[in-house]
Amino acid sequence: MSGLLGVRLLLLWGSACLWLPGLTRGALVISGAHEALQETRGAARSLQKRSTVEATVEVYSVTLHCTVTSRFAHTVMTSKALNKANTSQEIFFEVELPKTAFITNFSMEIEGEVYVGEVKEKEKAKKQYEKAVSSGQTAGLVKASGRKMEKFSVSVNIAGGSNVTFILTYEELLQRKLGQYEILTRVKPKQPVQEFQIVTNIFEPQGISYVDAHAAFLSNDLLPLVEKTVTDKKAHISFSPTMEQQRKCPGCDETLIDGDFIIKYDVNRAKSLGDIQIVNGYFVHFFSPPDLPRVPKNVVFVIDRSGSMSGQKIRQTREALLAILKDLHEEDHFALIQFDSDIDSWQQSLTKATKENVAQAMIYVRNIQHRGMTNINDAVLTAVEMLVKDRQEEKLPERSIDMIILLTDGMPNEGESRIPRIQENVRSAIGGNMSLFCLGFGNDVDYSFLDVMSKQNKGLARRIFEGSDATVQLQGFYEEVSSPLLLEVDLRYPDNAVDFLTKNHFNQLFNGSEIVVAGRLMDNDLNNFMVEVFGQGFEEDFNVQGEASAVDWDVMYPDEEYIFGDFTERLWAYLTIQELLEKSKTGTTDEKTNTTAKALDMSLHYSFVTPLTSMVVTKPETEDGTESPLIADKLTEEQRQMAERMGYVHKYAAPPVHTSYYQPPPTYFVDGDPHFMIELPDRDDALCFNINDKPGTIFNLVRDPTSGILVNGQIIGDKKISPDGKMNTYFWRFGIIHQTLGVRLLVSTRDISVFQDGKQVKLLWSDTAGLKGPNVDLLLTKDRSLTVTLKDSVKFVILLHKVWEKHPYHRDYLGFYTLDSHLLSPSVHGLLGQFYHGIEYEVTDLRPGEVPEKPDATMFVKGQELNVTRGWQRDFRRDVKNGENVPCWFIHNNGTGLLDGEATDYIVSGLFKTF
Repeated sequence: MSGLLGVRLLLLWGSACLWLPGLTRGALVISGAHEALQETRGAARSLQKRSTVEATVEVYSVTLHCTVTSRFAHTVMTSKALNKANTSQEIFFEVELPKTAFITNFSMEIEGEVYVGEVKEKEKAKKQYEKAVSSGQTAGLVKASGRKMEKFSVSVNIAGGSNVTFILTYEELLQRKLGQYEILTRVKPKQPVQEFQIVTNIFEPQGISYVDAHAAFLSNDLLPLVEKTVTDKKAHISFSPTMEQQRKCPGCDETLIDGDFIIKYDVNRAKSLGDIQIVNGYFVHFFSPPDLPRVPKNVVFVIDRSGSMSGQKIRQTREALLAILKDLHEEDHFALIQFDSDIDSWQQSLTKATKENVAQAMIYVRNIQHRGMTNINDAVLTAVEMLVKDRQEEKLPERSIDMIILLTDGMPNEGESRIPRIQENVRSAIGGNMSLFCLGFGNDVDYSFLDVMSKQNKGLARRIFEGSDATVQLQGFYEEVSSPLLLEVDLRYPDNAVDFLTKNHFNQLFNGSEIVVAGRLMDNDLNNFMVEVFGQGFEEDFNVQGEASAVDWDVMYPDEEYIFGDFTERLWAYLTIQELLEKSKTGTTDEKTNTTAKALDMSLHYSFVTPLTSMVVTKPETEDGTESPLIADKLTEEQRQMAERMGYVHKYAAPPVHTSYYQPPPTYFVDGDPHFMIELPDRDDALCFNINDKPGTIFNLVRDPTSGILVNGQIIGDKKISPDGKMNTYFWRFGIIHQTLGVRLLVSTRDISVFQDGKQVKLLWSDTAGLKGPNVDLLLTKDRSLTVTLKDSVKFVILLHKVWEKHPYHRDYLGFYTLDSHLLSPSVHGLLGQFYHGIEYEVTDLRPGEVPEKPDATMFVKGQELNVTRGWQRDFRRDVKNGENVPCWFIHNNGTGLLDGEATDYIVSGLFKTF
């Protein structure tokens, strides 16, 4: 911070929150850069009294204004602060916003000068991002924050006596779930604020049926401060406590306000045609007719019972299934399939959901136990075949919906394990005749695999987060899809009146949800046009038509000066971009390219921060005359999952600090006879295990089906059994493939061969050489190491351990180290690869072990309880001869409990084989 004192003000809403950090609750602490690291790591002393310099920064205003116009929410968060000191101080602004929202604007006003963020193509913004990273600045402004939110953060140095105003704007379309819309505001001010205000105005021409506002922190004293005014078509909700009303106790600096402020509402639904708004040449159609009978469903539950589902996961799955079975309607049909390496069905066909049948099924569910591997392909195909067969034999009602609900927590590693092949097999078998819903349990699952597969088959995917409420999450998802009202819904508009429609055909409409279609009018002056809606209902087809006509907003809301007048156009753009981003995940290469290009153009035109764009925020020049551009990106669900695996979710992350401290990345390696090690510098810890098998065995170390990367290694034994009866084994050959780049390497203790484009290059370990190509870089250090860098993916180092050739027992062997793996996909797996995106564990109950210097402990990992031993293994990167001892928790029995499945599950038939 250029030697300046730093003050952090975190305005964290979920919108917004104000935090003047320090270890005393809500107290403002000014600290130099040399102190900041230790304080954020929890090593500083607890301060009992406020410093005399604490009052030098005053946050005097924190406000959130949200305007909802026909479900489209426009939110502006503003914070104002004054630096009352004579010297510059650094102020941080942090905001939490819903992950479904798009940031549209950010600005900082400092002494009359306004600095505005600019939305750019992500690739073009990347250079500024890399420059900021290389200069040691914090370049990423957006991180995942829990399940529903994202955190936006920025900091700026403010001169003494100066004011700063931060303004962040975002927009989103509120989705109707279980019969209501939800506006979530996360409120964590940490201390009282002079002007603290949440104001929400809801304008719904359809009419508002009810509004509710609540928060866990609303005590009996605070509850009356929530002002709510509701008329037929408008609602006004505000919450503006004074500083004294915010305090936990008279005169103290602790605040009562801490948590989520939630507004829920719904609209009137008297028309079967739905509600259509026409404004400024664009229209939006909301369709969710009332009083429709539900369509019977035929549902097959496909449940993963593999070894990784052990412990809490399988228990919560059983609990959720038992509750779901109770909720089945008697006209529904259902089936249960559980799978690991094998596929087991409760019955050979679907069963009607009578009380007797449900009772028998519940007995079956209570006996589901974990075991084995994960054969997703055969499990889903079995469910499809069951539904097809029952349809052919006319065992199911003609007017009913067929659906499969798949629950899995891991990667396919038994039977067909190639993800593209599984997706194609399932799509071909389903043939558009049923819906597939995929639930990914925990962080080890490849969410993108499930997401694409479900969308290819009229369904959707949902992440189920590990936690005490996983059962509730599973039940909640089922409740959303348990009551279909219409099938194959078509919303039709005149071809000569509208164009650039968003999606207007929907496979199903579920009770409590809503269909939304938007489009552009060919004639801006057009005030009406005909609309038709078709769908398949329970007893008969649904068919309704009517005329859409423009509403005079000035007449409907005469007292409002301006109500977000272009909301229909921006809502149309929001929907269109969302749909284009979904289409870019599937289809041919040309289709993906075209849809991505269209989504990018629209994101730039409407200044939406999407996964294709970034907001570049250029901060004011610092004292050394340099500018520091920061980048705000939009996280995909895959990136959120990866962040959670790496432990960077906001609730676990330390606040950012400006310091030269560098945290090395995790390292994953196998060396010795053979010892596997996962070094975790962020936890100052490591995990280790051994794998023992017969010489000649080939193990898969890394496999990423998404990027096409494969690393296998073959072990070799000693020349002969030593006098102590022990036969050591080591890795002596590695096969490395990058399918996408067309690169193949064979590395042995004798030489290195590189194959690409039908050509072969051979190197000897006695060489010192460097090969630099468009897709792969090799750096060979004589008789020591080979560094392999594969473009845009991963970096490996292979160490050569040379043994005296006349040694009576031992041979030369290799060590394999992964130095950079963060660009690999969430689907990466293998003996090492499964740990690349992090591992969550806890160690407790330290106790004496068999060896005094190696204590035992209990480890909780992946839902299991393991006995582990504190020991050490050697890292040979710096000293290839002697190595350096690294303390680690040793997992016994070939890594059982830490590894997904058993060590033998990773044996393959060849150096370049996946099975």
